[in-house]
Amino acid sequence: MYNMNGKHDQKDDLLKKHAPLVKKLAYRLKARLPPSVEVDDLIQAGMMGLLSAVNHYEDTHGAQFETYASQRIHGAMLDELRSADWLPRGLRKKMRQVEEAINSLEQQYGRAPSETEVAKHLKCSLDEYYEMLGDCTGHQLVYYEDFHESDGGDHFLDRFLHDGDSDPLHALESEGFKEALADMIDSLPEREKLLMGLYYEQELNLKEIGAVLNVSESRVCQMHSQAIARLRAKLKEQAWTGVA
Repeated sequence: MYNMNGKHDQKDDLLKKHAPLVKKLAYRLKARLPPSVEVDDLIQAGMMGLLSAVNHYEDTHGAQFETYASQRIHGAMLDELRSADWLPRGLRKKMRQVEEAINSLEQQYGRAPSETEVAKHLKCSLDEYYEMLGDCTGHQLVYYEDFHESDGGDHFLDRFLHDGDSDPLHALESEGFKEALADMIDSLPEREKLLMGLYYEQELNLKEIGAVLNVSESRVCQMHSQAIARLRAKLKEQAWTGVA
């Protein structure tokens, strides 16, 4: 007979076995965030996510525990970052300026603009533009606030929500969003497309990517920020033009 002690022991075993997974996910996320974010805070939040996964998981879910736990852990870390407002509004404003510059230049040239062209459009030097990209390490493709525009207008992610659906996760998990994103990544400049593949598909860290591309780790961070800005600009353009 399966007694309460047995169930308690099973939960303890799951916690101990998957504690390293929390650290792995925390350090992977930390590599994409500003220096002000403490990895210990991410680990603490992730452990709470793991505990929640242990308490709510049932074999009848039909999913492997590690897959289920990873989702809970990652979600808990994102909640921690959101509550801490880890990317200051000033930096988000800078990245919006970059996104708008990229979008404007793409409309003008019919192609992805170069870094020099973006810097010129922003009326700053190339070094200043690189510094801006470096400051914005941790810039994300999607923010929670993206679903709640302050001007009351439709947001570029609204079009991926099902009728009557208000859950942002449904938009991000929709096949339409995934297909659109894959097409946009494929249209990035070659080095940025390669970077995104190495990071998100092959899961190389920034130092390893730098070795492949023969650039510094800080340069990889700059390229990643710019690639994210390009993708956000393309997502917005799709929504504005109604392109599927």
